[in-house]
Amino acid sequence: MRWLVDGMNVIGSRPDGWWRDRAGAARRLTARLQELAADSGDEIAVAFEGGKVPDLPPGRHGGVEVLYARRHGPDAADDRIVEAVGADTDPASLTVVTSDRDLVRRVQELGASVVGPGELLRRMRPAN
Repeated sequence: MRWLVDGMNVIGSRPDGWWRDRAGAARRLTARLQELAADSGDEIAVAFEGGKVPDLPPGRHGGVEVLYARRHGPDAADDRIVEAVGADTDPASLTVVTSDRDLVRRVQELGASVVGPGELLRRMRPAN
């Protein structure tokens, strides 16, 4: 499978105090996605909004491609995800992970499929 994950949407789906440490939450999600990539062989990318995490620059990290929004403001990561889907040579092979209704519509119009955060979280190892 090929996944494109709306990082903050997945992080925000669980009220575990992530808002006290957004950078830590991004690191933890990326680590769990790395485990999923290693366990499954799936191709995974994750897009984050807000400031870049200093020790998690854009690029590949342990089997996970980390993307950041190109601008600040509302829906910035959504726009980055739409950009990535639109540039993909086979968008029908992508599964976008989000519960954002507008993003769902936008990526489906480009040919990607969509699942909610719960589907991805069920496939991952339990959080420590």
